[in-house]
Amino acid sequence: MSRLKRCLLALGLLTLLLLTLRLWPHAALREAAPLSRLVLAENGELLRMTLAADGQYRLWRPLERIAPAMIEAQLLKEDRYFYWHPGVDPSALLRATLATYGGGMRQGGSTLSMQLTRRLYGINSRSIPGKLQQILLALWLEARHSKHDILEAYLNLAPMGGNIEGVEAASRIYFGKSAQQLSLSEALALAVIPQQPGRGRFGPALQQARLQLMAKWRQEHTDDPRNEGLLELPLTARTRQQLAFRAPHLSEQLLASREGDELHSTLDLRLQRRLEQLIRQFVSDHRRQGVRNATAILVDSRDQAVKALVGSADYFNASIHGQVNGVHASRSPGSTLKPFLYGLALDQGLIQPMSILKDTPQAFGAFQPENFDGRFAGPLTAQDALIRSRNVPAVWLASQLRQPSLHGLLQRADIRGLRGEEHYGLALALGGGELTPAELAKLYLMLAGDGQMHSLRWTREDESQVGPQLLSPQAAFMVRDMLRHNPRPDGLPADARGRNWPVAWKTGTSWGFHDAWSAGLVGPYVLVVWVGNFDATPNPAFVGIRTAAPLFFRIADALPLALPEVQPTADRPPEGLSRVEVCTASGELPNRWCPQTRKTWYIPGVSPIRVSDLHRPVWVDRQTGNAACPPYDKATSELQVFEFWPTELQRLFAAAGLPRRTPPDLPSACKPIQTLDERDTPRFTSPLTQVTYSLRLSQPSELIQLSANAANDARTLFWFADQTLLGQSTPQQGLSWRPEHSGKFQLRVSDDLGRSSSRTLRVEFLP
Repeated sequence: MSRLKRCLLALGLLTLLLLTLRLWPHAALREAAPLSRLVLAENGELLRMTLAADGQYRLWRPLERIAPAMIEAQLLKEDRYFYWHPGVDPSALLRATLATYGGGMRQGGSTLSMQLTRRLYGINSRSIPGKLQQILLALWLEARHSKHDILEAYLNLAPMGGNIEGVEAASRIYFGKSAQQLSLSEALALAVIPQQPGRGRFGPALQQARLQLMAKWRQEHTDDPRNEGLLELPLTARTRQQLAFRAPHLSEQLLASREGDELHSTLDLRLQRRLEQLIRQFVSDHRRQGVRNATAILVDSRDQAVKALVGSADYFNASIHGQVNGVHASRSPGSTLKPFLYGLALDQGLIQPMSILKDTPQAFGAFQPENFDGRFAGPLTAQDALIRSRNVPAVWLASQLRQPSLHGLLQRADIRGLRGEEHYGLALALGGGELTPAELAKLYLMLAGDGQMHSLRWTREDESQVGPQLLSPQAAFMVRDMLRHNPRPDGLPADARGRNWPVAWKTGTSWGFHDAWSAGLVGPYVLVVWVGNFDATPNPAFVGIRTAAPLFFRIADALPLALPEVQPTADRPPEGLSRVEVCTASGELPNRWCPQTRKTWYIPGVSPIRVSDLHRPVWVDRQTGNAACPPYDKATSELQVFEFWPTELQRLFAAAGLPRRTPPDLPSACKPIQTLDERDTPRFTSPLTQVTYSLRLSQPSELIQLSANAANDARTLFWFADQTLLGQSTPQQGLSWRPEHSGKFQLRVSDDLGRSSSRTLRVEFLP
């Protein structure tokens, strides 16, 4: 075999050996040492950096996420021929040997690969045997790993002073930024630290070394425009004692619940700082009232991201158990659950916002609920009952609910720690259960999201999981609209300064004054505030409207100022919701004698709607004040309108100092005027009976005419199909209607005097 062939064979075998070494499975260099963990804010700012298991600050970043200037500066300082040697630079070793043992100043001839082996294997390279071992291991390292991986490992493991290793950890600690964001001046400073790791902070010696490396840089990069900058100015570096320690409760939560060495939260530092400041100031201002602790969570309803979380008023205050994350502590929510009870009642057709509910003494079996103020308000609208947090109407609604009940809604919302429904009974409507501020925020997020449940997003990588539809979009909108009428606790107008966001909010107070809550929607954000003690010590000051609501509005008023770029959109009603005029006093369609009306939202086919009969006319004798008998003489009697309230409500009005006129009793000898003659009821003229009306799908303009003859004293007719209000008309005009589907409909027409009649209609659609 010729010499050439032998050489080629040897070269092939060597290549095969090197390829085998490279491809043979081996541990990645990233696994050489334990790593610290980072928690970052939404914008990448550092919230927390932990120590690695060995007590070092050490982070691993891919080479592609390190500033090119840092890589070039390190190679220029330590190993400019890194990409050309096999792990050992013979010329550098020779030069270092001659200088060290020839009586000159001691020099190092180690390449980056050799320095990395010293770090990985703990070699003492100051002795000749140690240096030889270092050389052999560097060759072995180069055979096993690529240049890319070796350089990446060196930059992540190089000593950077004290217990700091790697350029990412050093950059975060010294300059408060990632290694990807390093400037040239900062990169040059970090590049000289590995050879002087014990010199401490950026003192004169290290500054001098940086200037020397800067001179080399300018020689190598003569055309770099950065050379014209003020690179010679001393750098100011931070210390480990100045390392960021922000949002400690959220940081600890993520570190405990998530894997990975870099956790990118959704936290907005502007909002986090603002909430922390407002809570500290609020606690300080109310310390005389015994207020020592509070929590808050702020969620963006547009993407379900948690933007701020304050787990306690002072993380470092052991006397209030400040390190406990109160946002995840289960507490009694008080009346903050009532909006969801009312939402269910709206969906199940029990009420519409202007329906009249009775706040009167009532017993539900052995349960006799009372209001917080110990009084009863009598009749009031569902909207007022909700925003005034009246307990009796809430318990009555809870007793009327079908499935799902409030307990069923909370179960579907995945509220943890919920006991069986029989354990709470109707008291659940008043906050008898327990949930966390984070869970309550999720419920109000559902309210903001048109009744659709979503999970909270804690990190940038989280995807909000879509949960069940707990309320219809129509009911969710109506509840939001009702809560927006809740007046501010300070008595100021809703937008006193002309720049406040719309607020839909509710308070809650637990039994025994253990917890004060305020929760709601502020523009596009969900805000939940809790005030109390983690050890459940009661305090009469812990009342939602007195304590939690003022803190809630401090935050609510601060949000538009902190986020001037955010412009909340109008809350538009969803499809399937209608607006109708109702009698103010009764909440029903106004009859002829209703003196005042107002508009309300209602869900056609679901919301209860009928013509009011609260106001009725009575002929009254002018002399006696008693009801007159027919025939009526206008000279001695007059027609007066009275409100016919039930006796129990009449008593409540009188007790409240607001007595209503009592309708006069009718003499037994005369027939009451309220007994309406059946001949005066509206009589259908269209549609006809026993006729099936056919409509063509291809002709959407085909309509069914609804008309009726009415008495001369009727001015308005109200038209219904089953329970759906179709519209209103005058007796002369009638109404045109096109059903949405084939089938049988029960039509009803009522006049504004309360008289009505009905008729069955059959409709079929043809192609």
